[in-house]
Amino acid sequence: MGGSKPRIEAVEPRAAIAGGELAVHGRGFVDNGNRRAIVRFGETPGTVVVSSPTRLVVRVPANAASGDLTVDSGAAVSEPKPVALGRTIAGNLHPVANPALDAAGNVFSTFSGSRGQKVAVSVFKVSPDRAVQPIANDLLNPTGLAFDRAGLLYVSSRAEGTIYQITPDGHRSLYAEGMGVATGLAFDHAGNLYVGDRTGTIFKISPDRQIFVFATVEPSVAAYHLAFGPDQHLYATGPTTSSFDHVYRVSPAGEVKSFYRGLGRPQGLAFDAEGNLYVAASLGGRRGVVRLTPDARPELTVSGNGIVGLAFTRHRSVILATNDSLIELLLDVEGMPLV
Repeated sequence: MGGSKPRIEAVEPRAAIAGGELAVHGRGFVDNGNRRAIVRFGETPGTVVVSSPTRLVVRVPANAASGDLTVDSGAAVSEPKPVALGRTIAGNLHPVANPALDAAGNVFSTFSGSRGQKVAVSVFKVSPDRAVQPIANDLLNPTGLAFDRAGLLYVSSRAEGTIYQITPDGHRSLYAEGMGVATGLAFDHAGNLYVGDRTGTIFKISPDRQIFVFATVEPSVAAYHLAFGPDQHLYATGPTTSSFDHVYRVSPAGEVKSFYRGLGRPQGLAFDAEGNLYVAASLGGRRGVVRLTPDARPELTVSGNGIVGLAFTRHRSVILATNDSLIELLLDVEGMPLV
């Protein structure tokens, strides 16, 4: 048995960023000398944190360049199993919510800063060839980002309680104010803009800028995050002091219900084309991106720490926002159009 070839039967989840942990299930992971197995991503070894003959838990190394995972028992090496690994496309940022993508595939993110901190560059644009350039300066604590159908970018300032509109050439104007601690942003199909005030209010701003209180939810200790589902209901998260938080589902009439409860610190969220909801959160103590099916069945889809938001590209990949960077990960998932 000691000389037999290790066999990988499953890896879960099948995607991770550096520092994330993957569970490898199979057989023959330990040789007769009880030597701990080596798990490699290409040629780069990961850190094995749990080891048994049938199950390994491995931490993805920062310099892993290949998603071909193998197990070396000391006696033989398994056949490779493909996993998706994230690739950093921009660093030295400070996102606190979802990134936003325009029609040309540019990715927008923030340097949000600590409360009251004003930084020289507030919003950055990352082009498809991954060049990074400033797009907005001197915004105080920029938080939520969203595009309308005309290609205009909207940015919330949680410190000011304001929403700014930014044109493609970088011209900024005040769009709305008095939004409390303005955080998450989302547009519906009619062009109404929804703003999450983390003190407990979701505002609705009509295209002619009339402001309504749309719904009231539990106050959050961090940003509210908003996304519209294919059912035209608004979904919202906002971490509380609990480790067993809700994903809320808000009807077009503003009626609030719990869609799922049981996530730790749920933050940014996005839908795929099949109606599955992806949430930056922890599930059962494992941090990353959790997929919730339309009937609210959860599964950890991406493993990794520090993920605060996400957005799907048109190329079946996802852009993950961490505390200090943007990471692209090929999930082979088609995202739902946002507007």
